[in-house]
Amino acid sequence: MRSILSAIVVTFALAPCVRADDFKLEDGFSLLISKDLTGWKTEKGDSLDGKSEAFTSRFTLKDGVLHIDPKVKGDVKIFTTKEFDKDVQIKLDFLPDAKCNNDLFLRGIKFDLSASNVKDWKVGEWNSLEIILKGDKAEFKLNDKAVKTIATKGKATGFGIRAEFGEMKVRRLRVKEG
Repeated sequence: MRSILSAIVVTFALAPCVRADDFKLEDGFSLLISKDLTGWKTEKGDSLDGKSEAFTSRFTLKDGVLHIDPKVKGDVKIFTTKEFDKDVQIKLDFLPDAKCNNDLFLRGIKFDLSASNVKDWKVGEWNSLEIILKGDKAEFKLNDKAVKTIATKGKATGFGIRAEFGEMKVRRLRVKEG
């Protein structure tokens, strides 16, 4: 009985030290998604400022996590209102389901987030993705491993997310320019 009581006391004493999410924003980075979709728009240009959902909840944002719901049908895209025309680094964590086939867009590049295109991702787990645009080249890293380097194809664009197939969650979406 004494050891059970001791374990309970230790658990509660340490509880304030353990955090569910100890994420700290890296120097020079700013969040692209926080409490709502301010700074985002639909592909047609409709503002999502102050909203927490788009396209009848195809995209929903709650507690800093953007959720693409596969139960809500529609092949739709959202873009940042800010356009990126110089060197830029974008980082995010994403949690795909087995049917995930969604896309990211930036400066004329479409990056297909699907099991057939992105080897070694972890289905049902958080994966880190980093996009580094430097000059006319774009490098994509999955869980700190380079997966693709390609040429950029266009001028300044916003960063886009396409809800095509399957479920995906995105968190910690951040950008660093220069």
